[in-house]
Amino acid sequence: MTSEELDAKSSTDPITEDASKDEAQEAGEPAEANVEAADETDGDNVPDTLEQQLATAQEALSEAESKAAEYLGGWQRSQASFENFRKRTTAEQAQWRSTANAALLGRLLPVLDDFRRAFAAVPDAIAEDAWLDGIKLVERKVQTILETENVQEIAVETGDPFDPNYHEAVLYQVVPGFDEGQIVAVVETGYMLGDRVLRPSMVVIAKGVEASEPAPAESAAEVEPDATDDDAADA
Repeated sequence: MTSEELDAKSSTDPITEDASKDEAQEAGEPAEANVEAADETDGDNVPDTLEQQLATAQEALSEAESKAAEYLGGWQRSQASFENFRKRTTAEQAQWRSTANAALLGRLLPVLDDFRRAFAAVPDAIAEDAWLDGIKLVERKVQTILETENVQEIAVETGDPFDPNYHEAVLYQVVPGFDEGQIVAVVETGYMLGDRVLRPSMVVIAKGVEASEPAPAESAAEVEPDATDDDAADA
């Protein structure tokens, strides 16, 4: 057998092929074992990594929710403060307007009083003159302005009880037929601006009559005689 035939036989020999396969398997076993070990190691690390990521995400979410609640609370407080400020400002503006109107309307009242005094003192000789009617028309316009601004007279009648909330006493005097504290006369008309007293009514108040003390003679006459006086009378 020639050398060429021996080489061909050895290349096709099953035993040689099996040996080669065994050598390859033996050479590959450490690599496959390392791959499996690596896979097992990576599998063990994956749950730990996911848990850490989940914990981090939950922590970040809690922090975000806390900040969101804080921002929401601050916004709500700011809204409430602004609403209170708006209501307070509106009320103050209304109060300022009311005070300014009251001051202006209060200055018109003496003008209306002067008109009434002048009309009360008009002589009968000129009571029917046309120019007097024109002055009365001016007075009526002043009254219309006051009525438009909700200014009304304080109704007072003689005999009404004195009320310090609406009346101001200018004089106390004893007047027959009136009890103490009753209104005798109105000196100056008072006015109301809505529910507010713009000017109280100036009135005269009745004063009660003080009881007089008994005279000394009358007191002596009322004393009963002593026992000695009775004895003297019997003697």
